[in-house]
Amino acid sequence: MVNITVFKKHGDYAGFESSGHAGYGEEGNDIVCAAVSALLINTVNSIETFTEDDFSGEEGDGYLSLHFTGEVSEKSELLMDSLMLGLKMIEENYGHKFLEITTKEV
Repeated sequence: MVNITVFKKHGDYAGFESSGHAGYGEEGNDIVCAAVSALLINTVNSIETFTEDDFSGEEGDGYLSLHFTGEVSEKSELLMDSLMLGLKMIEENYGHKFLEITTKEV
């Protein structure tokens, strides 16, 4: 299962951490894992390309994190809202067995 924790501070996004593999299909053919990965990586790349927001992140096997280290712009808020929309749709369509999203106030 992919576990995603979205961090918020006073209602605003502070970052996210994603770990695990969906287990929906065989490695290399897991459409849930591929969809989640595409959304997460695209969000990180979009924040880096289209905003001037500072953040740190890590990437490893089945792991990706992004933590904002300064002010979060409206653009980043929108990109994170878009990420959440996509992830929630995957969670609704494929179930909590493969993807679980939690929000944590920091």
